[in-house]
Amino acid sequence: MATMRAPGLPHQASPPWRWAVAGALLGGMVATTVFAPARWLAAALSQASGQQVQLVSAQGSVWAGSSQLVLSGGQGSTNAVALPGPVAWHIRPTWTGLDIQITADCCTPQPLQLHAMPVGFKGVRLVLQDGQSQWPASLLVGLGTPWNTVQAQGQLSTSTQGFVVEVGPAGLSHAGRLQLDALNISSRLSTLSPMGSYRFTLVGGPSPSLELTTLEGALQLNGQGQWVGRRLRFHGVASAAPDRVEALSNLLNILGRRDGARSIITVG
Repeated sequence: MATMRAPGLPHQASPPWRWAVAGALLGGMVATTVFAPARWLAAALSQASGQQVQLVSAQGSVWAGSSQLVLSGGQGSTNAVALPGPVAWHIRPTWTGLDIQITADCCTPQPLQLHAMPVGFKGVRLVLQDGQSQWPASLLVGLGTPWNTVQAQGQLSTSTQGFVVEVGPAGLSHAGRLQLDALNISSRLSTLSPMGSYRFTLVGGPSPSLELTTLEGALQLNGQGQWVGRRLRFHGVASAAPDRVEALSNLLNILGRRDGARSIITVG
């Protein structure tokens, strides 16, 4: 027979050690979250990018730290280029996601401001605050082919307007506008320096589009493309000014399929 508790007697209290263990576990979880080392963020970013984006010698915590930014061609690649100077970040949790601030002494006159929020169970949305930044074109060499062959030199100037990226099971989508100006670009494949300046314009929407135009220079680059899911389909033409064909011939051979004095560029 079950033992009956006499009316008016209180329930037996949980042993004090249970509360002590629970408190220790909760405190440990909080401490781990607050003081998580920056190397955890570096490992997560490296895995998510296929080792193409790396934070080397990361210091501080996941929430506030600094590191050297390195771009590479991925696992097994022999190409790696580091950004001159450190990159610092601050991450602050909010009710809707994470506010992220990124500063690079060499390249961000004002900190880059991002807001990351979950979308469904497997998606994430990144909202980039309008701003500008400048990056060395040599950083692209670290991404491998074809950049390690072109060995571009010059300046990359970026600006954004209402730019939003959403990544989910269905693929990648963009909203807003991102403009990248590649200024005074030169290459080891040509004796002509600089070869020209160019503008890439990405406009988001149901079918995000990419447009390439020439601002100035002997090497003329023009083309248009669209993102279909996670893949870019792009068609463009590279050509040289009549008196510069010989100086740009090697580069034209690399950029695409040669068609007389021009080269046809096809992606996807």
